[in-house]
Amino acid sequence: QVQLVESGGGLVQPGGSLRLSCVVSGSMFSIYTMGWYRQAPGKQRELVATITSGGSTKCADSVKGRFTISRDNAKNTVYLQMNSLKPEDTAVYYCNADYRSIGYWGQGTQVTVSS
Repeated sequence: QVQLVESGGGLVQPGGSLRLSCVVSGSMFSIYTMGWYRQAPGKQRELVATITSGGSTKCADSVKGRFTISRDNAKNTVYLQMNSLKPEDTAVYYCNADYRSIGYWGQGTQVTVSS
């Protein structure tokens, strides 16, 4: 069973930065498309950013220019660098690993942006 473990969430002031990490178990990390999703209270889970096995990235319009997704295949880890954080970025952030429409999820990490 593939396991994903997120870390790096916390409380940050508006305008601040956080870097989320997600470590994936097993030996197939390099072939997964990795993604970060988030879910705010009372809202549906939404896509934040994805990165393919080849390194191509996509970001939601709401985070373009502020968030960057990256991966380190040697460490089985995907990152989400979040800059210029806003209160509306407050949510539980989830890591996803996808291969041929088979997806695995982490347990989530809370990000709270508040003064």
